[in-house]
Amino acid sequence: MRIEGQPAFVLHVRPWRETSVIVELLTREHGRVGIVARGLTTPKRHPLRAALQPLQFIRVDYLPRGELARLIQAEALDVAPQLTGDKLMAAFYINELLLKLTPRNDAAQPIFNLYGRIRQEFAAGEPLSWTLRRFERDLLEALGVGLAWDETADGESVEAGLRYRIDPEVGPVPETRRLADSVSGEALLALAGDRLPVAQQLVELRHALRTVLEAHLGGGSLRSWGLLDELARIRPRPQS
Repeated sequence: MRIEGQPAFVLHVRPWRETSVIVELLTREHGRVGIVARGLTTPKRHPLRAALQPLQFIRVDYLPRGELARLIQAEALDVAPQLTGDKLMAAFYINELLLKLTPRNDAAQPIFNLYGRIRQEFAAGEPLSWTLRRFERDLLEALGVGLAWDETADGESVEAGLRYRIDPEVGPVPETRRLADSVSGEALLALAGDRLPVAQQLVELRHALRTVLEAHLGGGSLRSWGLLDELARIRPRPQS
């Protein structure tokens, strides 16, 4: 059945054969979809190729065919955010995370809406580290594996003055030692209450959320994490 007029965000594009590409889309009604776009090297197809760029918001028609659909047509619906530096790396990270954590052809409109939100936040100049922590928190929730950041595994309220380690399955667990990967209760309460934490708490939340994400990635890592960590070493300030 032909899919027509489907709003979608472009997550990733890779070459396929001599003149074609495989495009990974995050669609509103059908989740992540892989599409083959053929013959993009001809001059007549250059406008289409321009529309099929990461971060672009498009309207697409395609024909589902097993694992990979066939592109019929696509058009850009707006101008993608013009990102550079840290924000561009953060966008690559978001796209890679979605490619790893979302199955193909599994409808998930909350994730589609979440991507639209962070795309606007990138363009609006929100604090980058906080933007990413909120996205990670809300993505886990949309995937059905979210945690109660203000409540321990035993059902007790998180206390601002205590420290915790994060169990990816059950959430915060009280930690009596000040371990490098522990997080303050104050940082967890800020995350739960959607309040911007101070810089050190953002660093703690970065490690806490990565612990959870790594578990859902099957213990694997992301290429973008390595690049972002390298940036953090070069510029010693909170990074994604």
